[in-house]
Formats: sequence, structure tokens, C-alpha cells
Amino acid sequence: MKYNSTTPYFILFSLWLLVFSASSQIMIIAPILPEIGQSLNTPIELLGNLITVYAVMVGVFAIIMGPFSDKIGRRKILLIGTGGMAVFLFCHTLVVDFKSFLLVRAMAGMAGGVLSGAAVAYVGDYFPYEKRGWANGWVMSGIAVGQILGIPLGTFLAEQFGFKSPFLVFGIVMSLTFILIYIKVPQPDVELHTDKLTILSTFTKYINLLKRKDVSFVALCYLLMFLSLSVFIIYFPTWLEDSFDSSLTTIGYIFAVGGIANVIAGPSSGWISDKIGRKNMIITSCLGLSVLMTGTTFFITELSFAFILFPVAMILIAMRISPFQALSSELVKSNNRGTMMSLLVAIGQVGYGLGGTVAGPLYSIKGYASNTYFGAFAIFLTALVVWKFVPEPKLKSTPIPEPSIVE
Repeated sequence: MKYNSTTPYFILFSLWLLVFSASSQIMIIAPILPEIGQSLNTPIELLGNLITVYAVMVGVFAIIMGPFSDKIGRRKILLIGTGGMAVFLFCHTLVVDFKSFLLVRAMAGMAGGVLSGAAVAYVGDYFPYEKRGWANGWVMSGIAVGQILGIPLGTFLAEQFGFKSPFLVFGIVMSLTFILIYIKVPQPDVELHTDKLTILSTFTKYINLLKRKDVSFVALCYLLMFLSLSVFIIYFPTWLEDSFDSSLTTIGYIFAVGGIANVIAGPSSGWISDKIGRKNMIITSCLGLSVLMTGTTFFITELSFAFILFPVAMILIAMRISPFQALSSELVKSNNRGTMMSLLVAIGQVGYGLGGTVAGPLYSIKGYASNTYFGAFAIFLTALVVWKFVPEPKLKSTPIPEPSIVE
């Protein structure tokens, strides 16, 4: 098959659609937690385990698939992941109780692990470092559009047709993503890992990466960032419902407004980081989030204030995502990039899973304020680690490569 008509912009759109559908099916869990609890007759303190089981499976399969990504190429990994995710999202329609829901979320997490870091690794293979902030900014804006369109659509569907319906819709979108990647997205012309893959060699690759101080500190940052985000976000909708009697639809609108802010901030933040460097933007984002999280329960004294605070949070998150991804992808060569990004995603998912586990008990015992303080402390530590220990690769001007023709 030839890809002689592929352009960088079509590649960005395909990766964007992947990120949109994959992130939407993750983010929709938090806003519809109350609906899930009522439908499956599940105590609120157990619902966070739906986040945890997904994160655990993502982490496990990311570790397994990272070295395969370096050996067989990013295109095949994208196809395996999108195909599997589509099938497992359709399986959500078979849920009958909380245990079966945990099972299908674990299955979706398996596919998520295959996809973990794949889009970022592909950007790292295809685009030069000096363009990766811009490219990652556009690809990751799929997360924001998921907030604008995916979450409001998902909350509306859940409210009208039950909590299973959003996953069916996102399964259809993921199926379309699989088709687009199969038809039009090429394998970048980069060096791949040629040695035989064994359990020992895979384990050795990861150990060697973590022995590097720069990689180990970046990995710690991913753990703290995802932990902070998980503890802050998961019970935010529940708090709005408990404190202000907010409906699912209103919560969807709040996420949508935040998504609009993220769409605006994401690509521009990536482009700016291509010009001035990554570290300062990452540190500014983390410090800003620390202040915002600490003050959340003080700032939001009525529901309308959530329409202001949440977009600000999304802007600060956007300032960090694409610069950090661009920086991380430059720390290793292409034949180790899949392993590197999968390692970081896996560690990030460990953090997100830990957040999902502790968020429920924190919320039920101390209230949402304890969630915000915990999240603020974790993201403040992230800023300190980035400032002190994370390197800043040098920027230089190089053009975007022309798409290669792959048979």
C-alpha cells in the first residue's frame, strides 16, 4: 500500500481523532459517576475503582507494548490499539452490574495501554524537535475538544439513554479512526529496534532507561502530575452535584467551556514552547495549578464560578502537556522512543490509578477540600522537580520532513 498523498496535516488530524475518542471515553467516567452509582446500585466510595482498574491495565500493557512499538513501528501499534479499543468500547453495552463494568473497563485499559504514548511517539518520529510543541499541541487539542463535544454529548446520552450509550458512540468514532489510520497514515522512516525481543531484554531496556537521572526525574513528574489531576478531577463533578445540586448537563457545559479554553491554549502553548523552551512553561503551569487547586472550594461559592475556574485550570494544564511531551520525546533516540513514552504513560497511569483509589476515601471522609489540597501539594512538588532536575534540550531550526512512501 502506498501513502503518496499523505500530508503532515492529515497525519495530525488522524492522531487528533484518536486522542479525541480515546480521551473522551476516559473523561466521561467522572461526570457520569453519580448515574453509574445509581444504575448499578454501587456506593460512591467504590466508584473511583473504575478509574483505577483502567489505569492499572493501561500501565501494564504500556510496559508490554512499548518495546514492540520500537520494533514493529508506530503505525502497526496504532492499528492494533484503535481496533482493540473500538471492540472493547462496544462491549460496554453488555454491562449488567458493577463487576462486569470493572471487567470491560479493564479490557478497554488493555487497548489504552497499547495506544499509550503512541501518538506522541509518532509525532516524535515524524516531526523534528523544533516543531513537536506545535504538533503535539494540535494533537492533544483532541482532549480539549473531547471536553467541548465528547463530554456534553456523553452526559446528555447518559442522562437520556443510560450510562452505556456514550461508550457505544465513542466506539463508533474509534472505528472510524482505525479506518483512517489504515488508509492514510504511513510508518515514519526512522531507525527501529532490530534486536530480538525477550522478557529479559525488555526488562533490561526499562531498567537502563530508569537508571538515567533525566528519565527517572521526568518519570517522577509524570507520576505526580497524573496523581494530582486524578485526585482533583474525579470527584469535582460529584462535589458540584452535592454542593450546588448541579445536573449532569450543566456539568457537561462546565467541561465544555474548559475544553474551549484548552483548545485555544494548547496549540499556542506548544508553538510558544518551540520558540522559548519548555521548562519555564511547565513550571509556570504547575505553580498556577497549585494555587488554583488550593483555592477551589473557596473560589467556587456558587455554581457559576465553576465556569470561570475550570477553564483557567484547563489553560494551565494545556501550558504543560505539549511542552512536556515534546521535551520527553527528545531524551531518547527513535529506536527507544516507544519504550520511553510507554514507560512514562505507564508511570503516569500508576499515579492516576493511585489518585482514583484515594480520591473516594478522601472525599467521603474529609470532603472535596482535602482532594484539592492533596492535588495542589503533588503538582507543587512537580514544579520543584522540573526546576531542579529536568534538562532542557536545545532548540534549533529544521524543516518538517516530507512524508515517505511506504510499501
